[in-house]
Amino acid sequence: MKLAGLLLLLAGWGIVLAAVALLSSALPRTGFVLAGVGVEALGLILVVRSHLVLRGERG
Repeated sequence: MKLAGLLLLLAGWGIVLAAVALLSSALPRTGFVLAGVGVEALGLILVVRSHLVLRGERG
């Protein structure tokens, strides 16, 4: 899960950079940037959830 989350963070960042660099029209660029931010949010959620300690496993 940690690796998947980190890869999603990188993929989201790549989507945002590619959208800003390649798209000239504002509407498609905004859509792709929002999609990239969504992918980054999913990656961040996976990374945070993989680092949380479950209540039963605390000791």
